[in-house]
Amino acid sequence: MRLHHAALAALSTPFTTALNLDVNSTSSLSNASSTIVHGLMSWYQNNASSTPPTAIGTLPAPLYWWEAGAVWGGMLDYWAYTNDTSYNPTMTQALLAQVGPNNDYMPPAYFTSLGNDDQAFWAFAVLTALEYGYLSPLNSTTQWLDLAVAVWNTQVRRWDTTSCGGGLKWQVFQSNAGFNYKNTVSNGAFFQISARLARYTGNQTYVEWAGRSWDWMNATGLFDAQYNVFDGSDDLINCTRVDHTAWTYNPAILMYGSAMMYNYTNGSAVWEERLSGLLGASVRNFFSVENATNVLYEFACEPENTCNNDQFSFKAYMSRWLAKSAIIAPYILPEVRTLLTLSALAAAQSCSGGNDGTTCGQKWYVGGYDGSYGVGQQLSALETVQALLLLGSEQGRLAPRVGSGVVIGQATKTSTFVLQSQTAAPGGGGSGSGTRSADANSANRQRMRSWDAWPVLGLPVMVMVFGAGILGMER
Repeated sequence: MRLHHAALAALSTPFTTALNLDVNSTSSLSNASSTIVHGLMSWYQNNASSTPPTAIGTLPAPLYWWEAGAVWGGMLDYWAYTNDTSYNPTMTQALLAQVGPNNDYMPPAYFTSLGNDDQAFWAFAVLTALEYGYLSPLNSTTQWLDLAVAVWNTQVRRWDTTSCGGGLKWQVFQSNAGFNYKNTVSNGAFFQISARLARYTGNQTYVEWAGRSWDWMNATGLFDAQYNVFDGSDDLINCTRVDHTAWTYNPAILMYGSAMMYNYTNGSAVWEERLSGLLGASVRNFFSVENATNVLYEFACEPENTCNNDQFSFKAYMSRWLAKSAIIAPYILPEVRTLLTLSALAAAQSCSGGNDGTTCGQKWYVGGYDGSYGVGQQLSALETVQALLLLGSEQGRLAPRVGSGVVIGQATKTSTFVLQSQTAAPGGGGSGSGTRSADANSANRQRMRSWDAWPVLGLPVMVMVFGAGILGMER
């Protein structure tokens, strides 16, 4: 099936929530996005005249530096999808305040927790500015390209062949907890940046590094043959075991990089298979909570109420990159629209808390506000609701731009991706696979949630985990 019949009926009629969200109305989606943005930006105060220069553009403690970059990436999407320019001066100031002395998003004030993934989220933001034609104070987009290239240049030099056959470490500096961890988010982010630069510039160096980073993650076992994507491994044991914890943002990062390569290669069968596989695994693992099929959730921490401040935001990136992937790989568009429509309706229902009555919660499958609030919850709801504006835009209007002289052709074959029935036989996977049976989904998620790597990873990683926080990047 493509959708429950009841869900199809729901999509054809207005659905009233605290945000009065009608998924068939552009104005309703824009208004809902504006309301959520207002709540999100109420958390941002580091642009006051008394703010130290090193803090401009960042979020209040205990939120880490990276998440501000993620927020500005979401705000750039909001601007592009709604044409609301009221936050543009704030965004521009923030994006340029944190570039660091070498214009590569390595500000010394944040060296003690600086990861390759942290730096990458700021690069994601300026790549979005570049691809959507957001003008810098220099009245051009060249500044955004220069910043993204500078980040890439710092990271390619950190590609480490002294262990695990390559890969990026999580942390930039040896003194930081997690330096010996080679994780999916850092390497997947490098892959996505490479893919986006490849498509924008046409430079084969970026194409080669996109392929090389993908191949390394595959060889290391950071994802399996069914495209379940895992957390990372330890270079002290030469990456011989993998932590199978699964977060929404890891496959999302890989998905958009794969969509970029699919688009750049005019519909390559190789990248189509990878993109379809990642989408199918994501459906099985993150859109199949009991009694809320096709509603996004963070299965590694939501059911146990163990999500940290970083992890509250991870669903935002799944929604963000699902929608963007569907624009440049349109064969997945119908199914992505299904997933995000039902998730947006559920997210909007959660945005019914707080004194304003529109504060967004964490668990979208409970039918209302669950009492959990913050930047991550607000950003996740925003990216999911505003994604429908992107998916409903005129074809091509919001496709990411390419640089001068770069020509992107059309895919030469018609492809389809179909969500399989919830009663499909257990064990299905790979390209084009959708949801599986409830029992199989549960068993698969339990396996991925397990810390079966601990006996081998040993004390160094356990010290890192308890001293710095399990990925989620809680340092």
